[in-house]
Amino acid sequence: MSTESVVTASRDETGTTGEPAPVLSAGHQDGPAVDVTRLRVALARLSRRLRKHELAGLTPTQLAALATVERAGPMRLGDLAAAEGIAPSTLTRLVTALEDSGYVRRLADPSDARASTLAITPRGHDLLERLRSETTMELTESLTMLTPAQRSALAEALPVLEQLAEPASADPSATRS
Repeated sequence: MSTESVVTASRDETGTTGEPAPVLSAGHQDGPAVDVTRLRVALARLSRRLRKHELAGLTPTQLAALATVERAGPMRLGDLAAAEGIAPSTLTRLVTALEDSGYVRRLADPSDARASTLAITPRGHDLLERLRSETTMELTESLTMLTPAQRSALAEALPVLEQLAEPASADPSATRS
C-alpha cells in the first residue's frame, strides 16, 4: 500500500459534502484506515451533546477554568490564564464571575504579598460534581442503546481516545506502542 493518505469526500457536521476529507490510510501507519473528518465530527457532536446540561449560569470557559482550579489546587491567576490560554483582561472578568457566584475565592499568596491565588470553594466543587454526575448519567443512558458488540468496540477504543485527549508529546515515538 502507498504511504500517502487516502482522501475521500465526507460530510461535515452540517451534513453537507465539503472539501475531501483526510483519511489516515492503512499504508500511512500500521492499522486500519481512519476517516479523520468523521472522527472529528463525531467527537464534536458527542461533546456538544454532553454539554447541553444546565451550565449553572456559567460559560464553558468559566467551567473549564473552575475545573482547572479544582484539579491543580490553589493557583496564581497568571498560571490559570496560561493553563486556559486566555488573556489577563478576560481572566479578570472570568474570575470575578466565579467569585460572585461563590465558586472560587482569592487567597493571599504566602510567597508574594502582591499576588493572590485562586482556590475552589465547597460550592464550586459541589457544582462540578453535580455536572459530572449529570453527564455521566446521560452518557450511561446512551450506552444502553448500543449493542453488546458496539459497547465492546467502544471499551477497546477507550484507551486510544484517552491518549488522543492528552496534549501531544514532544517525542512522537513516546505515544507509540
